[in-house]
Amino acid sequence: MENKHLEQSEYDQFRTFLEQQCGIVLGDNKLYLVKSRLAPLMSRFNVDSLSSLVSKTLSPHERQLRAAVVDAMTTNETLWFRDQYPFELLKKKIYPEFKDLRRPVKIWSAASSSGQEPYSIAMSTSEYQSQNPGALKMGAQVVGTDISNTMLDMCKNAEYDALALALARGLSPERRKKFFMDSGNGMAKVVDPIRKMVNFRHLNLLDSYALLGKFDVIFCRNVLIYFSPEVKAKIISQFAQALNPNGYLFLGASESMAGLSDDFEMLRCNPGIIYQKKS
Repeated sequence: MENKHLEQSEYDQFRTFLEQQCGIVLGDNKLYLVKSRLAPLMSRFNVDSLSSLVSKTLSPHERQLRAAVVDAMTTNETLWFRDQYPFELLKKKIYPEFKDLRRPVKIWSAASSSGQEPYSIAMSTSEYQSQNPGALKMGAQVVGTDISNTMLDMCKNAEYDALALALARGLSPERRKKFFMDSGNGMAKVVDPIRKMVNFRHLNLLDSYALLGKFDVIFCRNVLIYFSPEVKAKIISQFAQALNPNGYLFLGASESMAGLSDDFEMLRCNPGIIYQKKS
């Protein structure tokens, strides 16, 4: 029988490991989360106790196991057109400012999970172009990044459970019909024009963003809540460097930049808040 017991000292060691690897800070009360996320890895890596799994994870030689553990701990739920207002702001405020741009608008979806956000951005772009013929001639290029290779594989595959899509609040019947095609076995695939707008890359937000280039808009929503204040400040500073002059940053509805950065001006929109890089 699998032993899922973990001593407090082992949990504390694991918390330190996770923060060093990807910046995620686990509270004192998240032992249940660690158990539920790591338990499926025990059989995969032929380990009979959670204690042994954590012990092996701490060894720098266990690269495959370490990658799988970080994968399991950083996989977060995501939704189509989550909170709606960022995508409306994209179409009503941001894209009109770029309508005469002679290059594609460059957008980064950081921590893109299973792909719903970057594909929602691409769908919003398509809707804006349909409603404004001739505007945004060069379209948009969306980059989705995530630390989890499992999630990135799902993103690139762009195939989703058709029943879940039918129940998704952000996806109207019109959007489902326009942006997905039936791929059999109860699955639906994002259509090619939307898929081609998005490029996926592996990235740890603790690393350098220099190789990604510069962006006009960055989405990093419901991600910073997992980091310590020092790491949050570092990430926001790097976002400022990755943005073009007057570029925009979207954070999650419950996230704030207060006390973390002077690089941005907060704009209150109706609804929602967006941050603009100071020129």
